[in-house]
Amino acid sequence: MQFKAEGLTLGYRGVPVVRGVSFTAAPGDVLAVVGHNGCGKSTLIKTLLGTLPPIAGRLSWPAGRPETIAYLGQRTEFDTRFPVRVRDLAEMGVWGRLGFTGRVGAPARARIAEALQQAGIEDIADMPIHALSAGQLQRALFARTIVQDAPVILLDEPFTAIDQTTEADLLTLIDGWAAEGRTVILVLHDLSAVLQHCTSALLLGRGEARFGPPQETLTPANLVAFGYLSASQAAWQEQMYRGGGTESAGAPDV
Repeated sequence: MQFKAEGLTLGYRGVPVVRGVSFTAAPGDVLAVVGHNGCGKSTLIKTLLGTLPPIAGRLSWPAGRPETIAYLGQRTEFDTRFPVRVRDLAEMGVWGRLGFTGRVGAPARARIAEALQQAGIEDIADMPIHALSAGQLQRALFARTIVQDAPVILLDEPFTAIDQTTEADLLTLIDGWAAEGRTVILVLHDLSAVLQHCTSALLLGRGEARFGPPQETLTPANLVAFGYLSASQAAWQEQMYRGGGTESAGAPDV
């Protein structure tokens, strides 16, 4: 049940965006995808979801198909004008298993209630989504992801425009998914979160890719070479590394 990419070249209409993408993500792994804007992160996501074929290389999905993935895109991809409540949004997580004539039974409703509680939004379950704050909406989307109960979870920049308390709570949920044996792949800009919560990192930039443990992959030298940090930002990060302890993860959020 391993998610595996071998020597992928990714791009559009035969024009490469990034080459040499190789990684493995096993059950219980949390893989962070890091890179500057335009480096190929969105292209990679489309490839992982099975909507964009790779130009070259090989990609193996768990259970042999991309349908095993629960995908939570950026909030800009979600229309908050849709007239539903928070609990209705969470309920969408079971729709894929019901078909057109299926009904949401007691077990599914119990799971929805549990997901709302885990996401910390059971008290606003009947609130319309257009009235939610950015953090509340993201918690609701995480509740929908919980309900999907998928072995692989793909998150695209899940902490954009939310407060630190909400981010910490959602990172706890991600830690819990990994502990349950799920594979989590997430696009992140917060290097502190990557270093503290992820088991591996895939660094994209300038048409290339590098994969490995976060502490070895996201070094200041690599982040500069791949265009993620400027030399001055990297020098600041190097100072934090030398300081040791958890402060070493306090890199700029780029």
